[in-house]
Amino acid sequence: MTAPHIAGVALTPFDAAAILIVLAAALGYLNFRFLKLPSSIGLTVMGAVASLIVVGFDRLVPGVGLGHDVVAFITGIDFHATLMEGMLSFLLFAGALHVDWSEMARRRWTILVLSTVGVILSTALVGGGFLLLSRLVGFELPAIWCFVFGALVSPTDPVSVMGILKRAQVAPSLEAVVAGESLFNDGVGVVIFTILLASAVSGEPFSVAHGAELFAVEAGGGVLLGLAVGWVAFRAMRSIDDYKVEVLISLAVVMGGYAAARPFHASGPVAMAVAGLIIGNAGVAHAMSDVTRDYLHKFWDLVDDILNTVLFLLIGLEVVTIPGDVRLLVLGLAAIPLALVARAVSVILPLRVIGPRRRHGLVAPATLIWGGLRGGISVALALGLPDGPARSVILAATYIVVLFSVIVQGGTIKRLVERLMVREAA
Repeated sequence: MTAPHIAGVALTPFDAAAILIVLAAALGYLNFRFLKLPSSIGLTVMGAVASLIVVGFDRLVPGVGLGHDVVAFITGIDFHATLMEGMLSFLLFAGALHVDWSEMARRRWTILVLSTVGVILSTALVGGGFLLLSRLVGFELPAIWCFVFGALVSPTDPVSVMGILKRAQVAPSLEAVVAGESLFNDGVGVVIFTILLASAVSGEPFSVAHGAELFAVEAGGGVLLGLAVGWVAFRAMRSIDDYKVEVLISLAVVMGGYAAARPFHASGPVAMAVAGLIIGNAGVAHAMSDVTRDYLHKFWDLVDDILNTVLFLLIGLEVVTIPGDVRLLVLGLAAIPLALVARAVSVILPLRVIGPRRRHGLVAPATLIWGGLRGGISVALALGLPDGPARSVILAATYIVVLFSVIVQGGTIKRLVERLMVREAA
């Protein structure tokens, strides 16, 4: 991956970060001042609109080369590495800090099945459907690459989902299920994606037995690593009372724990979710003073907000990297209902199996289905695909599904949940 460039001048990582922060601050201000949309939606919309304006301006005045500079800047940012090896660890830990472990424990089987069986089922359904759609549109994609796409869009994005839960007043039990599933299914999705991608790149036939073995090692290793680093941090925090050091310990858990996951062949996202649950529940309740608790939450809330702002801006700006092929647009639009149907099946079937005699009502399934947003994780995985004929097809379809998910689903889920809650209460 080459360094970002503007007007032929190579930018340092600090320059690139500075440009993104300035853009995020400016667009965030405009959104808050005029549009008044939820932050994730507003920044994604304005980033996409800004990208389209640049593309249009470049076609009207081709001699300026503005579009070329913007594309060079965006493609020079390693979105996959930035999110998957940097931002994701902070975002998952920050999100897990606010999840109520007691409520999660009561719904543990629902969360476990939705975040494992649900993701696998959705991957299979989306992959099979995408194979048929791509053939109809005119793309001859190998079947394994279609299932790679299925793994990309099946996990819900904890970043997007956590933002919804802050706005929609859902029951604590449902909030725990939505938050718990979103925290763990993204780690599971990354593991499944890695296994399928390895098979697609190598050209070797996919082995279910080998895939299950790798899944158990990575997911199980992530849980064990998260328990280990979380427990060590908890013991260290309980033995002192200094908010600066304790906040620093939490930062060490995120950066050190995520870095340690790779040599241990463990899932870093799963490890951070588990560690965040330990610090956010046992740590907050038994290892911190009120002052430390306040500083810890404010620190991680600020980190979460800043990274969310940059993440959704990046998602919007990525529109300039999509090739201009009408077939890609048609395939991406067709993939939207496919992803929604797969999500519905992968939610409703497990709920029926887990509690066939329990009335789930309308609020829980609707929140899990329509609130199952795709976000930066899907885009990052797609951008990390190796060069080849399948990359542009999968990237375009992923981007369109994510854009619809963040803007349409994210913009309407709050009203949908509120209406269903009123209807059930009547």
